Amino acid sequence: MSVRALCMLADIPDGTAKGFPPPEGGFTGLFAVRQGENVFVYVNSCPHIGVPLDWAPNRFLTADASRIVCATHGAEFGIADGVCVRGPCLGDRLEAVMIEVKDGVILVPEDAGL
Repeated sequence: MSVRALCMLADIPDGTAKGFPPPEGGFTGLFAVRQGENVFVYVNSCPHIGVPLDWAPNRFLTADASRIVCATHGAEFGIADGVCVRGPCLGDRLEAVMIEVKDGVILVPEDAGL
């Protein structure tokens, strides 16, 4: 499987999120949320209507950073599992991206976000 580097794990401060543009030829970007040494990567698309979740660059989390939030309609998602726990897409989930952290670099499949 072909992979691409998103960034260094250290580039995402603990308890924050960072967005990434789509790969060349893609339409949908990705975002990563860091919790300690864990990082969770999702496709930046709300399962309700397909819009990007962030209202400003790298703004993916609730004010207390406990959940992912969609800027369009306020749906909230669990960070570790991407399941919608509040909002119009209740029970749906974000599209998770398989990752590998190697030598401090977050790697994702080359086609993630296409």
